[in-house]
Amino acid sequence: MGIHAYFQSLTDLERIIRCPGKFKFQEHSVAEHSWKVVQYAKTLADIEESHGIAVDWKKLYEITSSHDYGEIFIGDIKTPVKHYSLELRSMLQQVEEGMVAHFIDEHIPEAFKPIFRKQLREGKDDSVEGQILEVADKMDQIYEAFAELQKGNSEQEFIVMYRHALIKIKGIRLHCVDYFLQHILPDLVSEGARSPIDIERITREALAA
Repeated sequence: MGIHAYFQSLTDLERIIRCPGKFKFQEHSVAEHSWKVVQYAKTLADIEESHGIAVDWKKLYEITSSHDYGEIFIGDIKTPVKHYSLELRSMLQQVEEGMVAHFIDEHIPEAFKPIFRKQLREGKDDSVEGQILEVADKMDQIYEAFAELQKGNSEQEFIVMYRHALIKIKGIRLHCVDYFLQHILPDLVSEGARSPIDIERITREALAA
């Protein structure tokens, strides 16, 4: 079927709902998440460049826009489950990467296979772009969880998601992380002050962890 099979498969990302099995005031699909991650990453990269850090924009767009493509095959697995152990995380990543590789082998024309293998790879690494992807991905978890907590959703899943993502972000050494913690997060917490859930306390505890 060629590249048509890839284009057609993208619709599946619209049908995969994040954080399945939990009550949510607003559903979010993997496709929506991927789009938002690209938007966060653009601004984060601009902040890095304002501090003199070189950013490979082509790589950044490739890895941010495609970072969850493999969920077409395995669905959205909750972050606490994914990271329950290094062994489990490694096994899930192997399955996901194996199925993406099989899809490329089966459907993508030979001339484009190296390009697709590069674009659909796991993008989170120690490079500036890989770290920006990690921050952007976790930022969207924070915003998704915050939106639920702000509305009074007491599902423990969203407290865990918010806390885990914030702890992960604060451990990444980038200028954009400093900016997020100093200028963006306080606005977010202030906006959530009227929530019946104490978002400020959850945030303080996560930052102190």
